[in-house]
Amino acid sequence: MKYLITGGAGFIGSHLAESLLKQNHEVTVLDDFSTGSHDNIANLEGHPHFQLVVGDVRDRNGTKELVKNADKVFHLASAVGVKLIIDHPIKTIENILEGASSIFSACARYRKPVLTTSTSEAYGKSTQLPFSEDQDLLIGAPNKKRWAYACSKVMDEFLAFAYWHEQRLPIINVRLFNTVGPRQTGQYGMVIPTLVRQALKQNDLTVFGDGSQKRCFCHVKDVCATLIQLIEKPSAFGQLFNIGSDEETTILGLAKKIIALAKSPSTVRFVPYEEVYGEGFDDMQRRVPDLTKIKEEIGFKPSYNLDQILTDVIGHEKKNV
Repeated sequence: MKYLITGGAGFIGSHLAESLLKQNHEVTVLDDFSTGSHDNIANLEGHPHFQLVVGDVRDRNGTKELVKNADKVFHLASAVGVKLIIDHPIKTIENILEGASSIFSACARYRKPVLTTSTSEAYGKSTQLPFSEDQDLLIGAPNKKRWAYACSKVMDEFLAFAYWHEQRLPIINVRLFNTVGPRQTGQYGMVIPTLVRQALKQNDLTVFGDGSQKRCFCHVKDVCATLIQLIEKPSAFGQLFNIGSDEETTILGLAKKIIALAKSPSTVRFVPYEEVYGEGFDDMQRRVPDLTKIKEEIGFKPSYNLDQILTDVIGHEKKNV
């Protein structure tokens, strides 16, 4: 098969490209390197079945040609990380909405199946746990910049389903819950690479708030395998799926676990949210996916637990310290 991956030089996209190439597929990556990195795909250049196109997914003419030549499409191009969204809300909103419109339009024109990645941020401030795909959403106020990302991704979902209902475009939406693993940057506020690097450098591990907020982390290899399985299943078209782990940990517990696994003398330093994100920052206390639907669809079960994930990331980061 010939696959197009938008945002393929990003953390998840580059792992997805590797996985597809290992299965002997042909892969074209479209990326403008606004948040992705050439380092993520440098090892793929020269592969006979790999092509890199440097460009913007919002360029509709360029996107049409790439979609036309693909069999299936993964749309991953997006803004990433809370810090980027807080610092550049206009860019976040415009890039997400315009990029999705461009890729969906091209896929509809040429009848190409497309899987698009959304986010657990879509559940907003809901306390109805675990988060289920068909529950109502509770997004924060529009003057709180952090919700720009969630609202933009939800609009992507609405647009995707509009193409499904109106034009029967074979499309799949997935909401990702804290995908982590080797090569993830801490540049945009990603917690695990940030804490691991601090531990390996024997610096204080910075935990925002009191560290009682809970999260679930899923290894990027588990996520990529799931994305590939889903796009191969016609029964998944027109549906929304959570993808992640339901193994919860507090952020404080995560920091302590990293210190122990890295055998670091570091200690934890608590940092007020306001110091990092400014006044009035909203956070979600818990974020747990209901995985019933994805389990029923493909028998999904994460193969990495949290200790294995952290050991993998620590091993990768040690090479760069």
